[in-house]
Amino acid sequence: MAGMLQILTYLLSFYLVIKGIEILQIALASSRPKRDGMILLAGLTLTACVIAALGFSFAQDQQAMSLSSGMPFGPH
Repeated sequence: MAGMLQILTYLLSFYLVIKGIEILQIALASSRPKRDGMILLAGLTLTACVIAALGFSFAQDQQAMSLSSGMPFGPH
């Protein structure tokens, strides 16, 4: 069960980074004359997405390690 949750968390993290890149690409492709604010906001969004992805992955790894360290291995 924990392994499936880890996979889903990694997929969410990957999705967040891809969406952040997509937002930045949309801002860079804009033909507006004053697009500096849009590019800045997209860059901040990408940074937030990467930080959130790393945070989710790290938290999930910690949860899985604490779960596995509490499990007994083998017969008693």
